[in-house]
Amino acid sequence: MKYDDIKNALFLIENPVEKLEFVMDLGKSLEQIPEGSKCSEIYGCTSFVEICEKDGRFYGRADSMMVRGIVAIILSMVDGKSASEIKKFDFSGEFSLLDLNFGAGRLNGIQSMISFFKNL
Repeated sequence: MKYDDIKNALFLIENPVEKLEFVMDLGKSLEQIPEGSKCSEIYGCTSFVEICEKDGRFYGRADSMMVRGIVAIILSMVDGKSASEIKKFDFSGEFSLLDLNFGAGRLNGIQSMISFFKNL
């Protein structure tokens, strides 16, 4: 799903619990990581998270439904962008706009994923 579609869908959902359920559903859409991808474990997340790259595209996996959804959102944010565009992208601002109520542990993990992309 494209990031604009995700953002628009979340804007339409008013109930915070339903928003989080939508995020978990997004995790089901993560693509299979292709053979030969270069993968990096993301440290700072309470869950296991890997971001992988092959041929300029990013893929991800996580061991939690919620975190898979967060990975799906972040991957949609970077999809089709160059490394320089990704480094300039305002991930934190976009997450604020989405108005998702994540706990401190999740926010630390999100920040770790953002740092990964900022350091490409």
